[in-house]
Amino acid sequence: MDDERESRNLEDRRGSRGGSGGGLGGGARIGGLGLVAVIVISLLLGVDPGVVLSTLETGQAPVTQQAAQAPPRDDPAARFVSRVLASTEDVWTAEFARHGQRYEPPRLVLFSGQVASGCGTAQSAMGPFYCPADRRVYLDLAFFRDLSQRMGAPGDFAQAYVIAHEVGHHVQNLLGRLGGGRDNAASVRTELQADCLAGFWARRANETRRILEAGDIEEGLSAAAAVGDDRLQQQARGHVVPESFTHGSSAQRVRALKTGLGSADVGACLGRG
Repeated sequence: MDDERESRNLEDRRGSRGGSGGGLGGGARIGGLGLVAVIVISLLLGVDPGVVLSTLETGQAPVTQQAAQAPPRDDPAARFVSRVLASTEDVWTAEFARHGQRYEPPRLVLFSGQVASGCGTAQSAMGPFYCPADRRVYLDLAFFRDLSQRMGAPGDFAQAYVIAHEVGHHVQNLLGRLGGGRDNAASVRTELQADCLAGFWARRANETRRILEAGDIEEGLSAAAAVGDDRLQQQARGHVVPESFTHGSSAQRVRALKTGLGSADVGACLGRG
């Protein structure tokens, strides 16, 4: 994607202190032992912190922002993220317009260590997440190293899939399809739909800009398998507890991504038409 445009919706908060930000509006604030508990649960179960934190959310108080700026021009990883984000903007702007709607792109925040979001304070150990309260995607680039080295899913398209998945949650949010239930089964449906939307983005982007190269699809499918609940639980616990799944199994996530990649209409992901 070296020749693709870069997004203007990228915030670089790396190097600044996370702080507790605006908490969770009028409800609980996560910090101290509470934050540790959320991190531990997320690591054990592979839970998206955007889902965990949103279950505690009772309002949308503004977050105290850290210093935000554009990433330096000599940062290839950040520029890659910016290009992927710009591609999602182009695809979803066109797709929403096709259905007579207006797409409002999210902002993507790069952070290191911990970050204050509209959903509370989060740490990089919890992985990338989308916060519906402030409509931002949060990403510590160290996750890509873990994805490649610890989870065995290297490659640019594996990274792009992660970004597109979180943007998929933003699309769900705009369509009123995020947070449709608090139980694990509802969470799995939400996550698998975001995987499908990520696949649909890749299909549309490739149709218009030819972004995919040989082996890219395999990289994305490997990444989807790597973050399946069964594989993460096996790595963390040594055994699998299907009833505790919140994102779906490796097979389910691969199947959802394939559905998006193979669909000419976004309705295949949204359950219509």
